[in-house]
Amino acid sequence: MGRVRKTITLTDQQGAWVKARIARGGFTNDSEYIRDLIPRDQERSAEIEAIRRALIEGENSGISERTPDEIVRAAKESLKADGRI
Repeated sequence: MGRVRKTITLTDQQGAWVKARIARGGFTNDSEYIRDLIPRDQERSAEIEAIRRALIEGENSGISERTPDEIVRAAKESLKADGRI
């Protein structure tokens, strides 16, 4: 995999944070820490986009004729069936 060299500027507070994270032993240098943050940000962005799509789908689906209790009960049953609760 190729590499691209970047120069970044941090505030004193951000620099101290990175230095502290390295001192705790989780990372060996600044670059390793920053490289760790990128996939986390990518994952978070993908999750936010999935939520955004679900919200739009929900808005476009119209108004339900079910009662709130029926909706909650159906959601719980679905989560149980999927093994998520």
